[in-house]
Amino acid sequence: MANEIFWPQGYAPGFADNFVSNEVIVAGLTAAEIWPLLSNPAQWPTYYANSANPRLYDDKGHELAQGRRFYFETFGFPVEAEVTEYVAPVSGQPGRIAWHGWSGEEKSLNRLDVHHAWLIEDLSEGRVRILTQETQNGEPAKELATTRPNPMLNGHQEWLDGLVSAARSSLVTTSLKP
Repeated sequence: MANEIFWPQGYAPGFADNFVSNEVIVAGLTAAEIWPLLSNPAQWPTYYANSANPRLYDDKGHELAQGRRFYFETFGFPVEAEVTEYVAPVSGQPGRIAWHGWSGEEKSLNRLDVHHAWLIEDLSEGRVRILTQETQNGEPAKELATTRPNPMLNGHQEWLDGLVSAARSSLVTTSLKP
């Protein structure tokens, strides 16, 4: 049985206003090779065009960490976020990153609250599974849920595809160094 995302109360799929799930399984990469590209928000715009202006709110390095606050822009929304789950991958255990993100003033009609989670796990035969799922609550989420084509579904697929491509490029660059 595959590992799954852990959902906080109020954000479980089926109970939130919008939900998207994207997954890829690819051969020739590992969770450890994917992790640095995902855990460092400054890397996101280099492989995902829908991510802009990421910044961390403290001077504790470049990686996300449990409880760490950060900011980025995506889908036209300025997003404030706080990491709610951060577990680096180790042998036999998937990597997990999740954050609560929000945009807009609390209790306003344009408020958007999200739970975005990632699971990166090594599989047999040299494969890696990358799962990203997001639930959203608020009026903007209700609108996104009925938009076709679904911008969240397509955007997150671009994120996954870019992540895989960047990891593969990183491997090629590393292997070419003397």
